[in-house]
Amino acid sequence: MDDPYATIGFALKQAQHALRTRMDAELRQIGLTTPQYAVLAYLKVEPGASNAALARQAFVTPQTMQAILVTLEKSGFIGRTPHPDHGRVQKTELTPAGDQALEAASAIVADAEKRLVDAAAPLDPHLVATTLMRLANALR
Repeated sequence: MDDPYATIGFALKQAQHALRTRMDAELRQIGLTTPQYAVLAYLKVEPGASNAALARQAFVTPQTMQAILVTLEKSGFIGRTPHPDHGRVQKTELTPAGDQALEAASAIVADAEKRLVDAAAPLDPHLVATTLMRLANALR
């Protein structure tokens, strides 16, 4: 290999880093981080999701997720209540303020996605996403 930086892996890392940097900068303007956005977005489709599921969706450890949830709860974006069947388990759900924050954040994320789709043109965005998932699965 002549150039160790002319690889799929390096290009993927560059793209991931650029996406995360942009998302963090834009979301910071509305008081969120990328992992916090991921939590709000997942709770919209999976109300009551477990801390472990939220951690997986946000690409963080369960310990980090606990800190994220505390911050989101203090901000009024989520509510946590004891699970009716499991004493130590907390049910986590979006509040109306969380819905509003998610709506604002979703516009930021949609803009980043549009930039990616435009940059991938003329390739079909579905084909690009499918290829990237195949690459990820090849390493699992």
